[in-house]
This record gives sequence, C-alpha cells and structure tokens, in this order.
Amino acid sequence: RPRLDPSVPRGKMAAPTLRRRLGRVRSLWGGLCRVLPPLPLRRRAHEQARRARGAGGLLAAQCERGLFQEVFPAQIAEEQLPGLLEPGRPPLTAYCGFDPTADSLHVGHLLALTGLLHFQRAGHNVIAVVGGATARLGDPSGRERAREPLPAEQVRANARGLRAGLERLFQNHRELFWGAVAGGGRLGEAAVLDNASWLGREPLLDFLGGAGGRLRMGTLLSRQSCQARLRSPEGMSLAEFLYPALQAYDFLHLHRHHGCRVQLGGADQMGNIMSGYELVTKMTGTDVFGITVPLITSTTGDKLGKTAGNAVWLNRDKTSPFELYQFFVRQQDNIVEKYLKLFTFLPLEEIDHIMAMHAKEPEKWGPQKRLAAEVTKLVHGREGLESAKRCTKALYYSSVEALEAMSDQELQELFRQAPSVELMLEPGMNVLDLCRKANAILDGPSGYQKITAGGVSINGIRVTNPETVLILGQHILKNGVSLLRIGKKNYYIIKWL
Repeated sequence: RPRLDPSVPRGKMAAPTLRRRLGRVRSLWGGLCRVLPPLPLRRRAHEQARRARGAGGLLAAQCERGLFQEVFPAQIAEEQLPGLLEPGRPPLTAYCGFDPTADSLHVGHLLALTGLLHFQRAGHNVIAVVGGATARLGDPSGRERAREPLPAEQVRANARGLRAGLERLFQNHRELFWGAVAGGGRLGEAAVLDNASWLGREPLLDFLGGAGGRLRMGTLLSRQSCQARLRSPEGMSLAEFLYPALQAYDFLHLHRHHGCRVQLGGADQMGNIMSGYELVTKMTGTDVFGITVPLITSTTGDKLGKTAGNAVWLNRDKTSPFELYQFFVRQQDNIVEKYLKLFTFLPLEEIDHIMAMHAKEPEKWGPQKRLAAEVTKLVHGREGLESAKRCTKALYYSSVEALEAMSDQELQELFRQAPSVELMLEPGMNVLDLCRKANAILDGPSGYQKITAGGVSINGIRVTNPETVLILGQHILKNGVSLLRIGKKNYYIIKWL
C-alpha cells in the first residue's frame, strides 16, 4: 500500500489525490486522451480506454468525471472502498437525503441524484431518503440564520411531492437510460424512504441515551458551520445543533436495517457525513464511508436553491420542461463540457467527440443541446423532452406546425405570464378587431398605428394591415388557438370558441 499523502488531512481525501492513487490502473486512458488517431484506431482506443477505466471501478470513473469530490475517511477509503466497489463484488448500499423544505427537488439536487444513479448502474443498491423528520428542525449547514419553521402538515405535503419526484426520476432512468445499454449488467435496486417513519417513533430519552451518548460535543462544536452560527448575532438553536445528530442516526438506521455503508451528499454536507460516520462506527464497529459531490452555482457564484431564490425546479408545475431545457441549453462553452460529464451518463469518449465537433461548428450549439436533451429526458421523460422541443420551435423558430401540436398545458407553460382569452369568431373579424377584443392594444389611432408599424404578429407571422380578415389555418390554427404577440415580449393566447 502506498504511503498516505501527508498534505491531505486524515479526515478526508480530495478527488485529485484519489485519482492519483487510482491512476495506475487507468494510465492508458491518459495517453489516449492526448491523441486522436484515425477513426478505426480511435474505436479500438476507446474500447481499451473503457476497459482501463473499468479496472479502477466506480470510484475512479466518477472521480475522472468530476462527480465525486471528497471521500471520507481518507485512509480507510483508500484501503477498502475501491475494492468493495469493483465489478463482481457483492453490491453495497448507498443513500442520500433530501429535506422537504419545498414540494419539489431542484437542479441543485441533481448531482447527488446522479451519484446515486451511477451507484445503481454499477449494480449497487441505492436509497433516497426524504427528510420528513429532519425538515422540522432545519439543516444549519451554510446558513447565516435559522430557517423559518414549517408546520407539520406542510412538511408532510412537501414530503409527498419529493417522494413522487424521486420515484419518477428513478423510473425514467430505468426505462430510458438503462434497458438499451445494460449489456446484461445488473441495475441495482432503488428505494425511496421517509426518515419520519423511524425518527418519528424514536423516544427522546432512548435517542439521547443511545446515539446521543456516542456523539462528542467537542466534535459537533468544532464544525465550521456550527462555529459560524454560534458567533452570529442570532446564535444557534438547540434544534439546529441537534440536526447533525439526527442525520447521523439516519445513517445508523439505514446501516442496521438496509446494510447501508455509503452516504452521498453535497460538498456542504461533509460535517453531517462525518457525524454519521462517527456514530455508525462507534455503535457497530463497521467501516462506512462518505462521498461528496460538487455544489452547482449560478454565474454569480451563489448556490442554486430555494433559499437563494434562483431554483430551477424539477416538478413541471414549478419549472416546465421547456424552461428546464432552456436553462441547460444556455450554458456557456466554458462550462458545458463539465456539465456533460456531471449531469449525463454519456461515455467520456462520446463527450470528447461532441466537444471536438463543437470546436468545428460552434454555431450549432451541439453540446448545449445534447446536455439539455439528456437532463430533460431524465427529469420529465421522453414526452417532456418532446414538449420542450415543440415549445422551442414555436417560440424561437415561429414554427406553425409546433404551435398546432401544442397542448393547452404546453401553451400555458410556454407563455406562463401571457393572458389567455376566449373569443367567438365572427364573420369578417379582422386583425384590429382581434387585438381590441383581446385588450392587447389601445383604442383609437395609437392601436391602429401599432399594427401598421409592424408591432403585431399572429402565430409568428407579422401583420401590418389592420383590416386583414382572419383566415382559418393561417391566423387560426387547426387546434383552435391563435398566438398573438404585441411588440417583442407581450403574448396573448387566444382560444376560439
């Protein structure tokens, strides 16, 4: 066994260090990345790279993608975890928790979910835990002040929403991303649990006398998040202070009842993961592990989420498939390759090819479109992806065919702020009549001039004659809808009776 790197703290192991230690079994891949031989040779090289990458197992592959950032505890993980995750070994069980502070997951949760799915794709079993109990306390990690307490009924409603979203995502992955590429491999089992089912039944004195007696105050107080809150004017409540202890108990319960040995979490969850490791090892004597994934931030560096007010939700009633698709298709060149590695299951050699084609034809935005398609399909399924593409064609390419194929739901999602007006088509009704009945222009000369100046379009076609009579199939689509636009951004959805 190689000596430990003295520059790495004993408590955790950074991904670059882990990559160096696992690099010997993947050295072939590094050489292959530096050259692009002719296509037949490249195919053989990619196959060799795939075998070399597989030799390092799941841990090495995800570190190479940048998905796994830190592994804890460093020394034990170095000695045991790569071997435990090697193909052909008995499956491990990994879990990640999601507190229902809202009724939907958001893009900030996607990397932890993707990490679970990579475990599942490697044949291991995964558990997504909805924090129906811990959400009542609120995680203090990375927060300057306490969360507003949520009523119990609101937490239960949010938990139902999160559970439905998680189950939908696992189902989409199994049906759309696994069957065609499984190659005979085993897809691990997936379960969605609520920690209210065990924490809600745990008597307080039993908890304090059992788990509470094994967790050290000095360790909990030394955490950076705890120190920052204790120094703040608001301070820290006992409920928040006990949050890491309850999350640690989740790990203990899942280890005892489901054999769980790995906890995944965002990079800001390392303190909570360390508490779980401490509790499980002290009470069971079994080595367990923690793995963190990167935090997704906005262009200003803020963490994406509900608290920051910049959440891109995964539930359709909050963020439509079109809006999710556009979030990813608008990513800049300097981030899109990283996101392809983090958010998709595309092989690294395919991502290399996509980026090479992008260098030749940047105007096509190939990587962005592929990234957006892969994520939207995972979150919303095949129908959701088709919906996003229809909306894109209708809005940005003025496609009449796409507009005619859109459902009422898609129209409302695409033009979320647009008024919806129901009108009766009368003989001889013209463009001016339509605009006035929809209250889209002012009465009098100014409204008339708005049309003649080219400020009005119907179904993506500019109309400059106010007296033009409305024509079925042109101004009124086959689905009985007209999309009226005034100026650049003001839309009106007209439903004809």
